[in-house]
Amino acid sequence: MKIYANMKMYQVFLRAVLFVTVLIQGVYTAEAQSGDQILDGIGETGMIARYVFNGDVKDWSRNNLHATIRGAGVKFVNDDRFGKVLSLPGDNKSYLTIPGEALTDLESLSISGWIYLRSKQAGQRFFDFGKDRAVHFFSAPVGTDGQEGCQALIAAEKGSRKGVVSPALATNKWVHLTIVIDIPSKSMTTYVDSKPVGEAKDIPLELTEIFGQQPGKDLLYIGKSLLPGNPGLNAMIHDFRIYRIPLSGKQVAGIYNNGLKGKGLNEGVVNTTGSHAEDDLPRFSPTEVQLYDTYLVQVADVQVETEVGNLPRLPAYVEGSYKDEMKGKGPRVRVLWPAAIDNSAVLNPGSYTITGRVAGTNFQPKAFVTVKASGKSASPDLKLAVFDLGKVALKNDAHGHETQFVENRDKFISTLAKTDPNSFLYMFRHAFGQKQPAGAKPLGVWDTKDTKLRGHATGHYLTAIAQAYAGTGYDKALQANFAGKMEYMVNTLYELSQLSGKAKAAGGPHVSDPAAVPYGPGKSAYDSDLSDAGIRTDYWNWGVGFISAYPPDQFIMLENGAKYGGQKNQVWAPYYTLHKILAGLMDVYEASGNKKALAIADGMGDWVYARLSKLPTDTLIKMWNTYIAGEFGGMNEAMARLYRLTGKQNHLRTAQLFDNIRVFFGDTAHSHGLAKNVDLFRGLHANQHIPQIIGSIEMYRVSNNPEYYKVADNFWYKIVNDYMYSIGGVAGARNPNNAECFISQPGTLYENGFAAGGQNETCATYNMLKLTSDLFLFDQRAELMDYYERALYNDILASVAEHTPANTYHIPLRPGSIKQFGNADMTGFTCCNGTALESSTKLQNSIYFKSKDDKALYVNLYIPSILEWTERQVRVEQTTDFPNEDNTRLTIKGGGEFDINVRVPGWATKGFFVKINGKEQDLSASPGTYLTIGRQWKDGDVIELKMPFQFHLEPVMDQQNIASLFYGPILLAAQEPAARKEWRKVTLDAEDISRSIKGDPQQLQFTIDDVVFKPFYKTYGRHSVYLDVKLK
Repeated sequence: MKIYANMKMYQVFLRAVLFVTVLIQGVYTAEAQSGDQILDGIGETGMIARYVFNGDVKDWSRNNLHATIRGAGVKFVNDDRFGKVLSLPGDNKSYLTIPGEALTDLESLSISGWIYLRSKQAGQRFFDFGKDRAVHFFSAPVGTDGQEGCQALIAAEKGSRKGVVSPALATNKWVHLTIVIDIPSKSMTTYVDSKPVGEAKDIPLELTEIFGQQPGKDLLYIGKSLLPGNPGLNAMIHDFRIYRIPLSGKQVAGIYNNGLKGKGLNEGVVNTTGSHAEDDLPRFSPTEVQLYDTYLVQVADVQVETEVGNLPRLPAYVEGSYKDEMKGKGPRVRVLWPAAIDNSAVLNPGSYTITGRVAGTNFQPKAFVTVKASGKSASPDLKLAVFDLGKVALKNDAHGHETQFVENRDKFISTLAKTDPNSFLYMFRHAFGQKQPAGAKPLGVWDTKDTKLRGHATGHYLTAIAQAYAGTGYDKALQANFAGKMEYMVNTLYELSQLSGKAKAAGGPHVSDPAAVPYGPGKSAYDSDLSDAGIRTDYWNWGVGFISAYPPDQFIMLENGAKYGGQKNQVWAPYYTLHKILAGLMDVYEASGNKKALAIADGMGDWVYARLSKLPTDTLIKMWNTYIAGEFGGMNEAMARLYRLTGKQNHLRTAQLFDNIRVFFGDTAHSHGLAKNVDLFRGLHANQHIPQIIGSIEMYRVSNNPEYYKVADNFWYKIVNDYMYSIGGVAGARNPNNAECFISQPGTLYENGFAAGGQNETCATYNMLKLTSDLFLFDQRAELMDYYERALYNDILASVAEHTPANTYHIPLRPGSIKQFGNADMTGFTCCNGTALESSTKLQNSIYFKSKDDKALYVNLYIPSILEWTERQVRVEQTTDFPNEDNTRLTIKGGGEFDINVRVPGWATKGFFVKINGKEQDLSASPGTYLTIGRQWKDGDVIELKMPFQFHLEPVMDQQNIASLFYGPILLAAQEPAARKEWRKVTLDAEDISRSIKGDPQQLQFTIDDVVFKPFYKTYGRHSVYLDVKLK
């Protein structure tokens, strides 16, 4: 859900840059933090903190890293240019401190601010950040005792010191200073007034050497030196910013010039359609033939059929003919087809031709499309059912070692068991004006008092403790722990929900109608002020059934057109938060049978219907297509599910009100959109829309309307073939210039993806897995579970830190990247920290499915586990060391006649072999299918499956030489010693790439030219997931 926009930056994950900006001259009118996606052309989520200093020291970013005033001399004074600004008197007892977590586990760092020096005394520090006087980074605007001039110096362990000296900053005027430390090029450059004035070379450093990887005891001072005896800063300061991204020279000039103009660039504008981002991703000739295509001599045309109104589904890969050593051995050819934005070509029966291209070649394969008259839409029935989490238990591998699944589960379960539910209830009590229990501590990050998304983590938490309760039957004490947490959470939320819309005292005033919620007491408008002084707590006026961690205003403001932002007249994403809460309540109900949990969800569902049912369709369309503010998570899924659980028709009607009509159906007449296979989601925020698609499959489940199924199925096919990175993740666009968005054109991942701001938002992958398993219940295509396996191993498992449950937000894939993990102690949640709780407490949920009639079992994933199929009184034990070994064993306890369907992975091109009770079976198994084994099973029967692994490359669709290396389903990442700018070059044997690779398959560790390759899920340092591959 996090957002990037208009980031014109160089290689966020390629270089570590320390950027310090202090603006000179010009008039700049600072406004209250708006939370807009871009400010001065820099994406909001690149921002760590922003201190405007217009009367307080609050962090006006959404991260709430508020500064602290130290000393009586810190004042706020009026300035002719900026109005109220911070003033420091020059004594070393008057300064500010910033929370230490602001500068941990950094890939890059940028700092900006306005400074008005009033003294030329040496030794003053604009800022001084570090562990101690020996390990720190500082800016001395007029120099130190030992060195005159403006000094920027970084001092690391073992006495390493590198710095840049330039002329001292002028006094009695506003000055703009920029310092850039570029790790890949090992350089540090100083800019003054956006012009470079000094440079130093050979700076071998990682920022973690200065600030560490986890929150510690770093000393972060503004206006004070870490060296005792140095004077304090005698200056005025305004709008001090800290970024986690590097800013290019162009951005430095942009900030400076925008300051001169008196406003920030694009304030209030969200960039989802903006121009291509500026960066230095390595470029290649578009006419250079790459990889296997150098041996390609012919590409087959294809015949495709479709029905009137529906764009054809075109194959991503077609057959090709190869020459020389690749003759008869080359892979299928990736074809890039043009993607229409409407269905005008298929409005009548007939035929037409679509011409595709093969990147880097002159081949133009054709798809001959026959458009048939519309027939009766045939969509699949729900055929499968999931097993309850308590019916499937993870276990150690065949050699008794903990698997990565067990390790990750235990990291989360053990930490989750130690959490205090009062932290997750804190903001709910605050919203309702209730007293906090003794010792209760609020959460941080996106659940702090000032954050408009607060309460989102509570929903994730409810789901996680419900899943943990269901899945910890192996430890009764743990299970009891989670049972107690669930009961306490639900009881508290139930009590609060029962207050809403009811008189505080018998016969007192109240508003029970959710559609008639008035302004807050003493207010003349709805607002989103959540401060102690500004929050409304008149719950008796909120309408019956309301529950949230903030008052109803944000929901009402969205109806009235409010945009995303941090001002009092702006909102974040109220329905996104509500979806998490409702889903968590229903998860608790289904895991434990707690009827109060269902009652809370039911009441809030009624509240939502009472409001949304009165809105015109055009208003709903506008709301759900409002960037971020209109992000509603999977509210359509939640309400359809609530209908399924309660049978109340109003809940189904409410679910329909969350249809994203534009994306799903094109318009109110349902003329095109995803239901007709038209891609209108290109360039949109990824995780704003994936949960909506999950909702469409749930709507199909409860309504049997085939349009909903087509929406989900068409979306999945397009995502996996035209938008996906090799790990299974999506998003990370350079065009539009927004790292949280889908690329602007399908099939252009290299041209328009690999955003410097990041790729693969982990919560988006969580939702893609959810969509995939939901689709599989209707259509048992092996490609669905092939994707599930890819994303589970190479994204979800890979997103968790080595020793703690800290996890990633983005998973960066540019050269020499490094994962950044957060929330090890579960006290401060972003969206991805929230979904990580859910992912790692349900890792067993899709290993097995069963048919609804209990006559068939589906074995989808090869993970050591035990299944209790109680309906058949059968136990299935899977014993394996997969993926360290290429085989698994299924032992049947119990008996009876039923089918066992085992997945033959698409990557298993060297065969798939089956033994039953030691006897080889003569069965035909094609890669990318399910193999059905049906018989009268007996107690003790053993099925042995062997699927030999082999190395294979997965190129980027539009830049074939940039490819990831896989061994079976496992992505192997090059272990990099340092940051780098260029893709790592490797040369492999064209006929058999395994000839160029050495190593031990059972350890899953290999080398190419002495470079170590390990599974990405075992990679915690710098890595290269994509390589620049040549064949010989």
